[in-house]
Amino acid sequence: MTSPSRQKKGAFAFRPSLARLVTTKRLLARIVLFFEQLLPPLMPVLSVVAFYLSASWFGLFRSVPDWLRILLLIAFAAAFLVSLLPFRTLRWPKVAEADRMLEERNGLPHQPVTVQEDEPAFDTPFGRALWREHQTRMAEKIAALDAGLPRPDIAAHDRFALRAVPALLLVTAFGYSLSINGGSIRDALQAAPEQVVSDPAVRIDAWVTPPSYTGRAPIYLTADGSEQAPIGIPQFSGLTVRVSGGKTAEKVVFRKANGEAQDIAVQADTKPQQTAASASEQPTAAPASQALVAQTHMMKLQENGALEVNGRRWNFDVLPDKAPEIAFDGLPKPSVNGALEIGFTVKDDYGVQEAHAEIVPVETDPTATPLYPLPEYRLDVPRRNARDAKGVTSRNLTEHPLAGKRVRITLVAKDAAGQTGRSPPHEMVLPSRPFNEPLAAAVAEERQVFALDTRKMPQAIALNEALTIRPEETIPKLTNYLLLESALTRMKLAKGEDALKDTAQYLWEIALGMEDGDLSLAERKLREAQQKLADALDRNAPDAEIKKLMDELRKAMQDYMTELAERMQNAPMQPNQNAQNILRQQDLERMMDQIENLARSGNRDAAQQMLSELQRMMNNLQAGRPQRGQQGQENSEARKQIDKLGEILRDQQKLMEQTFRLDQQLRDRMQRGETEMGENDPLLDEMNPGENGEPQDQQQGQQGREGQQPSDQMTAEQLREALKQLRAQQDALGKQLGELQKSLGEMGMKPGPGFGQAQREMEGAGRELGQGRGQPAVEGQGRALEALRQGARDMMNQMMQAQQGQQGQGPNGQVGQGDQNGRDPLGRPRRTQGPEFGDNVKVPDEIDVQRAREILDAIREKLGNNPPQEMERRYLERLLDIQ
Repeated sequence: MTSPSRQKKGAFAFRPSLARLVTTKRLLARIVLFFEQLLPPLMPVLSVVAFYLSASWFGLFRSVPDWLRILLLIAFAAAFLVSLLPFRTLRWPKVAEADRMLEERNGLPHQPVTVQEDEPAFDTPFGRALWREHQTRMAEKIAALDAGLPRPDIAAHDRFALRAVPALLLVTAFGYSLSINGGSIRDALQAAPEQVVSDPAVRIDAWVTPPSYTGRAPIYLTADGSEQAPIGIPQFSGLTVRVSGGKTAEKVVFRKANGEAQDIAVQADTKPQQTAASASEQPTAAPASQALVAQTHMMKLQENGALEVNGRRWNFDVLPDKAPEIAFDGLPKPSVNGALEIGFTVKDDYGVQEAHAEIVPVETDPTATPLYPLPEYRLDVPRRNARDAKGVTSRNLTEHPLAGKRVRITLVAKDAAGQTGRSPPHEMVLPSRPFNEPLAAAVAEERQVFALDTRKMPQAIALNEALTIRPEETIPKLTNYLLLESALTRMKLAKGEDALKDTAQYLWEIALGMEDGDLSLAERKLREAQQKLADALDRNAPDAEIKKLMDELRKAMQDYMTELAERMQNAPMQPNQNAQNILRQQDLERMMDQIENLARSGNRDAAQQMLSELQRMMNNLQAGRPQRGQQGQENSEARKQIDKLGEILRDQQKLMEQTFRLDQQLRDRMQRGETEMGENDPLLDEMNPGENGEPQDQQQGQQGREGQQPSDQMTAEQLREALKQLRAQQDALGKQLGELQKSLGEMGMKPGPGFGQAQREMEGAGRELGQGRGQPAVEGQGRALEALRQGARDMMNQMMQAQQGQQGQGPNGQVGQGDQNGRDPLGRPRRTQGPEFGDNVKVPDEIDVQRAREILDAIREKLGNNPPQEMERRYLERLLDIQ
């Protein structure tokens, strides 16, 4: 490279940018010259490499003996080293050589590059200036120079073009390497594979059958797989090899990944046929006869390896079957009737076969002798999407003795391969049946004592005797007393396991009878019918059995709903009404019809899922048991406020109807142009209280019963004055609403926005009435009614929440659901107490009022045309009088 002192000569001394450009051009030129030296000696090296790759890809090293393979490898290595000898003469080009190359290849005269280093012959001021100008012009030409590409002139070194031979050979060998007989680059560095001689007379049929739960099709091995990629198969797949033909028995070997060879034995059922065939023909040719019979070899693939038979080889990559995973989807919770509801998620490679909840007590006594085994809780896992499923299962375990005890719940999932997965445990109190009758709860406790440990039977007997110490005070029904005495006798006489179980069952039935009577028996039959149908769907029972079980389920459902409806019919209505909780008989019938149709059509999974939903609905159905305590006394004040609100609603409705009637009559008078229709003003008297202090609406009702409407004889001015006098009633209703809101605030309840809106609409309607304008007043009164109903709904919701807060949870965490908006579980109206808020009555909105007005205008127009028929005219007049 040019030194800094040389760069400062000539034009480079006063043109630094030009000096940097020339330096770059010289560097590129030197690089081009270096590659021109490098490429000719590189051709022998590339040729040696091409010959080695061609020999490897053609399979030369694989087909020759090892000594020849090693000799060829040494020869290629020596040739490669010899081809590197010419590289010793390589050197980095000089600056002068780069300058000459730039001048020659760009055809520049006068040597513009080297002239920058020369000095003028005569050192005079004029000569120096002339020489500097010449150097500057030559330097500007250097800026446009191009070093170009290397020109190695390989043809001069290879006059016969032999360089094309290794190139063509390399391309051909690469194409051949992609075939089944092609070689590999590594063949020269490893020993040749053992040459296996295959018998063309031997026929091999081999296939791999994945387990049925994987849902994968069998894989047939019909080609030579020696150079194919490993075949991915599920773990525990069955390998079947069928060998036929040939003169000798073919050996079938499975070579594991660690090199260990395992002979695959012949299937046992083929040996007798071979022996019989050889014995029936020529005894001296037994080996040959056996080989003529097809032999079947089978084994289970559990690890990676290769199948070798008759010179063929198949590699297998066994995909391990992972254990299933299962977890809780939310915390387990009890339903209304005490059933345990568990949400879960499962995941597995090929689908979960079965899942259940393992329930064990937290505190156990090793010496205890429980009467019943641990509870069984099977999870409803969908079979179609069992690889990644999510579901909810509800089971009633209230009859088990562990109900009410603290237990540890662990979810367990099992796949078809027998592997299991477990969830983290969860501790909770196992839900028990809520007993509202103390005597029934005590009987259930007796049963639980000796059912958990049969050694505690004397303690259970003592509890039973304590209940009957003073039966006239604690047991009001003679039947219950006799049942307790009979149970005591059974407890004393029970010795064996069967007798103890019968006694425990007898005590449980006594407790249920004391609590619910026939309802508990109907509920048990319903659960048994549901369980039988679920088991039948799970085992793919025939359609005839499904139909029979569906009929039993319908009958059990009808009996249960009948008993529940009778109990609900006599139960007092609770204020926590919720229309969403209504469960109608037709809804249940529709669900059962869908379950039967899905089961008959073959969609058993959907039928089982819908049956599980039906079980959940029935478990969460309100049993209609009356709440104990002082709930009636606590709700007495709230009931008064509800009644007061109902009176306001009724009075406002009557006032709106009266305003609407007066307004329509006023419009009729104005249309007819009648200003004077009587001298008396009876309606003015009706607006004021009577002599006996009777309300105006009662007096008007009495007169209405006499067939007279006082406003029929009133003039337009009198009707307008009557509208003005209605303001006092409207203002009184607004005052009553304000007092109601104040009373609700004192009870700790927050009046909803509907009451405030209703009060504002009442004030607006009062102002309109004060001015004698009926139409705006009716519209305001209608909006006030709607706001009152909205406020009533808000008030009822607050009372429901307050009642739930006072009641809290039941004995086992259940929360009441109310009486379903005044209907029984079948959706039928039931006897109610308190006011009717008119939720089912539609208040005419502005569009309805406008429509009614148009109809009245049409009637007036037809009446104004003076109908010729007297009957028609009277009919139209009656229509107007009615309105």
